[in-house]
Amino acid sequence: MGNSSDKLMLIDGNSIIYRAFFAIPPLTNSSGLQTNAVYGFTTMLLKVLEEEKPTHILVAFDAGKVTFRHEGYAEYKGGREKTPPELSQQFPVLKELIQAFSIPQYELAGYEADDIIGTLSRLAEAEGKQVVVVSGDKDLLQLASDRVTVLLTRKGVSEVEKYTPAGVQERYGLEPLQIIDLKGLMGDASDNIPGVPGVGEKTAVKLLQEFGSVE
Repeated sequence: MGNSSDKLMLIDGNSIIYRAFFAIPPLTNSSGLQTNAVYGFTTMLLKVLEEEKPTHILVAFDAGKVTFRHEGYAEYKGGREKTPPELSQQFPVLKELIQAFSIPQYELAGYEADDIIGTLSRLAEAEGKQVVVVSGDKDLLQLASDRVTVLLTRKGVSEVEKYTPAGVQERYGLEPLQIIDLKGLMGDASDNIPGVPGVGEKTAVKLLQEFGSVE
């Protein structure tokens, strides 16, 4: 696996293409295929490659609708709209493009892209490597550590915010692992996680600063 000067970049493919699709006005190619999400993803990719200069890179994708989370909570992601066909048809194009960049991509049945990213970031971290995680999903802030930096896309996908543990502390007043409890308390509409009635981000942060965890 190389040495400790290695820098592994892990990209949350689903999260980024989804954000790009909704952030960038429709673009179509000569055969009428919509390409805005692929375009947005590529712009982001070129930008982070140049800024971060990783030695290793992987794009992770979700492998389908049903994950191990549905076993524990059948309503997981229940309220989610079906993926628009204009976005669905861009996935194969994106995967082809990533292949053309010679970037490995990976998906695993029953798991989501961020499960793959979480696992690999912990393994790489244990080997003393630097890790950069790129996503639009705040859930992944829980991975931030002295070796793991999380780049969260903003304004669609054109800008990224860098989060280290100090950055998470500054933004939320919490430790990275408390992000899990934050989501549990305030809920997450995009994943159809209910949270505690009447508890929003501010109250959740206040409770966690006082009590430390949901438990």
